[in-house]
Amino acid sequence: MPKAILSVHDKTGLLDFARGLIDLGWELLASGGTAHLLRENKVKVTEVAEYTGSPEILGGRVKTLHPAVHGGLLARPTAADQADLARHGWDYIDLVAVNLYPFEKTIARPDVTLADAIENIDIGGVTLIRAAAKNHERVTLLCDPADYPAVLAEMQAGGVSETTRRRLAVKGFNLTTHYDAAIAAYLDPEAPLTLQLYPVQTLRYGENPHQQAELYGYEPGAGPLGGKVLQGKELSYNNLLDLDAAWRGAVSYAEPAVCIVKHLSPCGIATAPTLADAFRAALASDPVSAYGGVIAANRPFDEPTAQAVGDLFVECVIAPGFSAGARGVLARKKNCRLVEMPDLEITPRHELRSITRGVLRQSVDLGDPAETEWKVVSQRQPTEAEMAALRFAWKACQHVKSNAIVFARGTATVGIGGGQPNRVDCVRMAVTRAGERAAGAVMASDAFFPFPDSIEVAAQAGITAVVHPGGSIRDAESLAAADKAGLALVITGVRHFRH
Repeated sequence: MPKAILSVHDKTGLLDFARGLIDLGWELLASGGTAHLLRENKVKVTEVAEYTGSPEILGGRVKTLHPAVHGGLLARPTAADQADLARHGWDYIDLVAVNLYPFEKTIARPDVTLADAIENIDIGGVTLIRAAAKNHERVTLLCDPADYPAVLAEMQAGGVSETTRRRLAVKGFNLTTHYDAAIAAYLDPEAPLTLQLYPVQTLRYGENPHQQAELYGYEPGAGPLGGKVLQGKELSYNNLLDLDAAWRGAVSYAEPAVCIVKHLSPCGIATAPTLADAFRAALASDPVSAYGGVIAANRPFDEPTAQAVGDLFVECVIAPGFSAGARGVLARKKNCRLVEMPDLEITPRHELRSITRGVLRQSVDLGDPAETEWKVVSQRQPTEAEMAALRFAWKACQHVKSNAIVFARGTATVGIGGGQPNRVDCVRMAVTRAGERAAGAVMASDAFFPFPDSIEVAAQAGITAVVHPGGSIRDAESLAAADKAGLALVITGVRHFRH
């Protein structure tokens, strides 16, 4: 009778898999917590401690580290190895289902202690993975619950193929490589940075047709951006960059929000009580640039929002879900890609950028630090409505390329300027795009004003209140220009460049 050992922290899909093995005539061994779950659910299992004759010790630190287990995994199908096992009363173990303590999730907690981290360094699980992967000629390794159904189907069809066992073994070695690198990096900040990236797809080309490109992800088997493509052509290199930029913009708001991006530049961001209203307001910010853009929403895309998109040519839509009605409407746009995201998280919390002979690494800009205090420095105080609009615009400008300038009315952008080598040109861009809507709007700037000209141009266009980080040697000149024009001026002390 073939034997399987099950020792999992993540018990997703375990019961169905275990029952499938039982139906195929397998004998199950399991460590303490896994065995308890199986017994609770009436699945026949032998606890590892019972099989080895050695109890779990050291508060559970030692469970599966025993020659009866690893001899059974590492034994080859030879007479000599079989005789060794028989002499000790042990048997072959033919399959391992194992996953590891969540070390990276543990150290991501803001209150984590070194003791917490140390206790979440898996030993037995890693050893099981390496033993099964080494002997993959005979042993099937499952270190990812997502592989359970396919492997079970192969077993039901006659047995797990050599190709599958080898693929799963490589997956195991990749997992332990990444796991050990994460531990080393946590214990030693000066440790070499090790990246574990998994191929997602080979792209048709890069930014331009003569460039080759590939997409990699941080998790094996993950889709683009960790999501799932529901409709449309294969995502391009440029699509992926725009989707990422739009998604970051949309999920930075708690209210229903839409961010429209074209060529990595937001052309409209808005929040509203309904997603459809947010879309209409975002589109109105710059409908010309929105043509051929990417739409991101922080709420499931519903039918009214899909109807509001109308005949607008859209490359992609990304959202944490799509209603059946929305999918029916968007299905008419055959070339429009739909990307469904599993949650609203921005992960990982750091970003990498390649430069010549090196890589830059930084934490993701998730907005103002908690201790940030806004200070009104002008003679005139902003009204309550102006302050609300300033807070919306300030968050929006964090997603615009430097030198970022955002004009907003209420909770919608009406003019955006960015990506120019001087700030006043970005103000002029925002003025041009806003037109008459600049009158009565507010302005946010991602960094300080080096000269008062930006304030002067904004005031002439009808801007009534401004927020910026401050810190220029000419701050007093900009303040004087604001006071002269009757503008309210707020300083945050925080910069949000996005190069």
